[in-house]
Amino acid sequence: MTGAIYAIGIGSNRRGRHGAPADEVRAAIAAVGTVVAWSPIVASAPLGPSIRRFANAAILIESDESPPQLLKRLKRIEAAFGRRRGRRWGARVIDLDILLWSLGCWRERGLTVPHVALRDRGFVLLPLATIAPAWRDPASGRTIRQLAHAVDRPRARP
Repeated sequence: MTGAIYAIGIGSNRRGRHGAPADEVRAAIAAVGTVVAWSPIVASAPLGPSIRRFANAAILIESDESPPQLLKRLKRIEAAFGRRRGRRWGARVIDLDILLWSLGCWRERGLTVPHVALRDRGFVLLPLATIAPAWRDPASGRTIRQLAHAVDRPRARP
């Protein structure tokens, strides 16, 4: 495998050592490495029981890693930022998700690419549509732009 492109979703709704959630997102973008495109940061309402708004962004990276290898690396970055496993949809200093992979689909225990909730989440699709509008979701065949128009859109951050 050489030079595959991955779309990564990044979110934060808790202050960390880098500062406010938007600062955590910026620091995570720098930590991932080999970024070929990045979206604006958007603010979005939380899912589930959390009351804190999220700062979200999407990036495209180039990597020779397989999806499981990349997932392990992203989990190490999350841990380095202070992310702890806990309540689903709770406050988190950083969340890094593999959204899409240029080589298609991947499915194994604990990892599904494209991300299982990709098509339902405006806070992921809006930033992703700014950097990869024509990328087709291999599961639905629709472009990211089409998927983004089909969901509620979060407000862009200044």
